[in-house]
Amino acid sequence: MNMAQPFISRPVASCLLAVGIVLAGLLAWRMLPVAPLPQVDLPAIQVSASLPGASPESMAATVTTPLERALGSIPGVTALNSNSNQGSAQIWLEFAYDRDLDSAARDVQAAINAARGQLPAGMPGNPSYRKLSPSQAPIMVLALSSPNLSPSALYDTASTILAQKLSQVVGVGQVGIDGASLPAVRVQLNPGALAQYGIALDDVRNAISGSNVVMPLGVLEEDERRWQIRTSDNLRKAVDFQSLVIRYQDGAPVRLKDVAEVTDSVENRYANGFHNDRTAVTLAVSRQTGANIIQVIDAINEQLPALRALMPADTELKVVMDRSPGIRATLKEAQITLAVTVVLVVLVVWGFLGDFRSALIPSLAIPVSLIGAFAVMYLYGFSLNNLSLMALIVAAGLVVDDAIVVLENIKRHIERGLSPYEAAVLGTREVGFTLLAMNLTLVVIFVSILFMGGIVEKLFREFSITLAAAMLISLAVSLSLTPSLCAHLLPRQVPSDKPKRITLVDELREKYDTSLRWVLRHGLLVLMLLVAVIGVNIYLYVSIPKTMLPEQDTGQLAGFIRGDDGFSFQIMQPKIEEFRQILLKDPAIEDVFGAAGGGNGISNAWIRVSLKPMAERGESAKDVVDRIRRQTPRLPGAILMISPDQDIRLSSPFSRSAQELLMLSDDLRELKKWAAVMTRAMEEMPELASVDGVREDGALQIVLDIDRETAQRLGVDMRMVASVLNNSFSQRQVSTMYDEFNQYRVVMELEPEYTSTPAVLEELQVIAEDGKRVPLSAFTTFGYGMANDRVRHTGQFASESIGYDLAEDVTADQARAAIDRKLAEVMVPSSVYVGAPGSKAAGWGPSTPGLGNNSALLILGVLITVYLVLGVLYESTLHPLTILSTLPSAGIGALLALRLSDTPFSLIALLGLFLLIGIVMKNAILMIDFAIETRRNEDVTASEAIHRAAMMRLRPILMTNLSGLLGAVPLILGFNEGSELRLPLGITIIGGLAVSQLLTLYTTPVVYLYMERLREKTLGKRINASPGEVNPSL
Repeated sequence: MNMAQPFISRPVASCLLAVGIVLAGLLAWRMLPVAPLPQVDLPAIQVSASLPGASPESMAATVTTPLERALGSIPGVTALNSNSNQGSAQIWLEFAYDRDLDSAARDVQAAINAARGQLPAGMPGNPSYRKLSPSQAPIMVLALSSPNLSPSALYDTASTILAQKLSQVVGVGQVGIDGASLPAVRVQLNPGALAQYGIALDDVRNAISGSNVVMPLGVLEEDERRWQIRTSDNLRKAVDFQSLVIRYQDGAPVRLKDVAEVTDSVENRYANGFHNDRTAVTLAVSRQTGANIIQVIDAINEQLPALRALMPADTELKVVMDRSPGIRATLKEAQITLAVTVVLVVLVVWGFLGDFRSALIPSLAIPVSLIGAFAVMYLYGFSLNNLSLMALIVAAGLVVDDAIVVLENIKRHIERGLSPYEAAVLGTREVGFTLLAMNLTLVVIFVSILFMGGIVEKLFREFSITLAAAMLISLAVSLSLTPSLCAHLLPRQVPSDKPKRITLVDELREKYDTSLRWVLRHGLLVLMLLVAVIGVNIYLYVSIPKTMLPEQDTGQLAGFIRGDDGFSFQIMQPKIEEFRQILLKDPAIEDVFGAAGGGNGISNAWIRVSLKPMAERGESAKDVVDRIRRQTPRLPGAILMISPDQDIRLSSPFSRSAQELLMLSDDLRELKKWAAVMTRAMEEMPELASVDGVREDGALQIVLDIDRETAQRLGVDMRMVASVLNNSFSQRQVSTMYDEFNQYRVVMELEPEYTSTPAVLEELQVIAEDGKRVPLSAFTTFGYGMANDRVRHTGQFASESIGYDLAEDVTADQARAAIDRKLAEVMVPSSVYVGAPGSKAAGWGPSTPGLGNNSALLILGVLITVYLVLGVLYESTLHPLTILSTLPSAGIGALLALRLSDTPFSLIALLGLFLLIGIVMKNAILMIDFAIETRRNEDVTASEAIHRAAMMRLRPILMTNLSGLLGAVPLILGFNEGSELRLPLGITIIGGLAVSQLLTLYTTPVVYLYMERLREKTLGKRINASPGEVNPSL
C-alpha cells in the first residue's frame, strides 16, 4: 500500500493541508506564554513555625522534632529537612514526582493539626506551610527610596499601597517586601523605675494589651433610627500610650511614661535595605504559575506611573531588576539562530540537488513542520523557552531529512526515464517503510525521556515532545506534500547526448566506491577499529567532567553575606558596606540591592546584582564573578558568597552556595566538632572559593544557673523566670493598633542601655507568689558560654552543610575529588556520615540527581527501547544490532568535542547524544533497509547488496548528515544571552556527526556483512536440524 498515492493525485488537497497546519501553528504561536525555562513544579512544601525567644536547641526539641515525627509519616515524602534558629524553625518536605502537590498540602495540614497538642502553649500561632516552586523566583524587583522618609515609612508605603496594587496586576503571584519593617510603638522599660514602683513586667504588658482592645460593640435601635456604638479609646501613636495608667499607688496614677520611654519607632530594629548608595525598601514580584513573564512585566511597567502618583512626593520608585530584557534577548537570539539554521539547511539541499525548484520542495517541510509544532506546544500547555526553542532549532536540520530521502529517490527514478508522476508513486512506495522506521526510532528515543521520571522528565518534557511533534509532522509532509509537489513541479528528464557534468558528489561517489570495496574485503580490521572506538567511548565518558546543567547567564548575580555567629547587627553594617562598595565599583554592574538582618539573621545579608546588558559588558556573568572574588578581601568575621543566578537551583534548602558537602550524625556535639574541622580544612583548599561552613566556637550565650531550692523557698517558679526574661529581651509584641489601611504593633522591651550588658540580669526582679519583689540574683548566678546558632536535621538526623563555590577554572568533579582526598586526610569518624547532595543517605535523592551512573542508565534504556522497536519493524533480532553499531562512532565524536572544548558533560549534552542516536541510526536504516529489500527481490550476495545500498544511499546520507551538522553550527556561534544552554548541544551534535559521517559509511556495511554471515550460518544449522520452514529474516 502506498500511503502517498491519495496525496499525489490530489495536489490541491495536499497544499491546503499544509496551509492548514501552518495557520494552526501561527494561531497557537500568538498564544504561547514566554519563559526562560519550562515550568518545573518541584513537589516541595515548606512548613514554618515560631516561638519568640526560644533558643535553637529549644526550637529543635520542642517544635521541630514533634512536627518532623508527624510530617515524616505522610505517604510519598522522599526528603525531610529542617533548620531551627533563634525563635523560628523551617521544615522542608520533598515528595515523589508523581505525588499531587495539592493532595500533599492537605496531608501536611492534617499532620500539623495532629502535632499541635505536642507543641508549646506559648506559640503565637499555628505552624503554617507554603508550596515551593521555581516560578516564585522574582521576575522584577523595585526599590523604594527617599531622602527624607524613614525606612519604616517607606516600608509602610510599600506594604499598604504598592504591594496591594501590584498584586492586582494579572499574572502577579506574590509581592515580597524587605529592607525594613512596619512602623511600631516601642515601649522601652526602665528596670529601676519598675522596681521603685513595685510593678512587674507582666503588669505593664497586661495594661497595654488591655487598653487597646478592638471588638464589636453592637448597635442601638429605636422605631425609626439605628445607632452604631464606637469608643474613642483606640491608641495609635506613642503619645497616646504615654499617659496610659498602669496602676494606682497611694492614690496617684503610675503612667507608662513614668517607667518607660515610649516612642514611635519600628517593629524590628535589626533590618535595613539598600539600593546602590541609598537606603531603600525592595519589592520582589513573582509571577503566578504558567503566567507569561513578558506580559506580566509589561503590565507592571504600565502601572508604574499610576503607582508613583500615589506615593509621597519625595519618594523614588525604580526598577532595579527586570528579567524581561534578558528573556527577550535570549528569545531573539534563539529566533536568529533558528533563521540561520533554516538558511544553511536550504543551501545544503540546493547545493546537492543543483537546481532551485528541486531545493524548494524539501525546504517547504521546514516551515510547515516547525510552525505546526507550535500547535502541539499549545495543546500541551508548553511555553516558548530556551529548551523548546532549542528543540525547534535542532528540528530545523532534521525535518528536512524525510523530504530529502523522498525527493532524492523520486529524482533517481526520473533520471532513469520515468515521468514525474510515476516516479513519485514508485519512489515514495519504496522509501515509505524506511521513513516510518527512521521517524519511529527518533520519536521513541525522545518519548522515552517522559518515562525517566524526576527532574529530567520535568525539565526536558517540552524539548522531547516538541521535537517529536516536529518529526511526526515532517513525516506526514514527506508522504503528502513532498511527493505531490514532485509529481507536478519536477520536469521530465529529457534524453541528451551531451556528456553529464561531473559534480563534487560524483567524485565523492567514485572515491567512496573504491574505498568501500577495500573495506569490505578487510572487514576484520574495521571490526577491530569499532571495538577500539567502544573502548575509547567508555574511557572518555568516565573521565570527562560532569555537571547537571550548564551555568546560565541570566544577567543577575545572587549573593549572601554571612557574619560570624554572635556578631551584632551594628558591627556587621561596616562589613556589608565594604562588600557593597566593591560591587558598585565593578564596571559590569548596573545595580546592587539587598537587605541585612530581618529574616536572614541578625549577622547576615542577602545581595542581588543586576549586570549591564551583554552587549555593554562584553563578558559572561561567570567572568564577572571570578573578578569579584579576586578583588574581594577577606574581612574578619564576614564572607561574601556570590554566583550567577540560575533559573533552577538543584541544591539543598540550607545552601547559599553553588556546591555543598553534607554531614550527618545522631550526635549533635560530635557533628558540630567535625563540621568545624572540615570547614577549616576546606578553606585551605585552592580548588574551592567562598567556603561557608561551621565555626567551632558557635554563638555567644549567657547561661543562668538557677538554684531551684532557693527559688522554691522564695515562692518563685520557672514560669515566672521565663516570663520576665521573655518580656525583657525578646522584643515582645504585646498589642496591635488598627487603622484604615494596615495594622501596627506595640513592642515591649527594656531600654537599650540595659540590654547592652549582662549586668542588667542582677537588677531584674520577679514578683513572687506572695507579691514580694525577688531579684534574680537572689537565686541565680550567670556565666558565659557558647551555643549553637542553629540546629539542622536531614532525614530527622542532625546535619550540617558546608557550602562552597568553585575556584576559577576548576570543575565540580575536580573539586569533589579534592574534597575526597581531604576527607581521607582528616579521618572523620564513622559516627559522622559525609556525602554530597544527591546521596540517598543524605536525603537529597529526588531533587539533585547525579549524572554519572544515571545518564549511563538512561542511554542504556534508550538503546534497549530502540532495539525492541527496530526488531518489531524488521522482524529480525540481528539487523537492529547492525543499526545500533553506528552509535559508538557518534559517541566518540561527541565526547571528544566536549573534551577538546573543555565543556562538561551535562543533561544538555545528554540530549545531544540522544539526538545523535536517532540521526546516525537514520543513516544506517537508509542503507540496511535497501540492502534487505535488494536481497529479498534479487539473487545477490550480502556483499553486493550492501555495496549497492551504500552507493545508492550515499547522496541522501550526505545531505541529511550535512543538514543536521550545519543546522547545529548556529548553536555554537551565539555568545549572547541564552547561548550557554545551547552550546553543549551544538558541540555534541557537530562532533558526533563529523566523526560518525566518516566512520559509519564503512562500519555499517561491514557489520551488516558479518551479521548476514551469522544469519546464514544460523539458518544453515537450523535447516540441518529441522527441515521445516525457517524465517529468512532471522
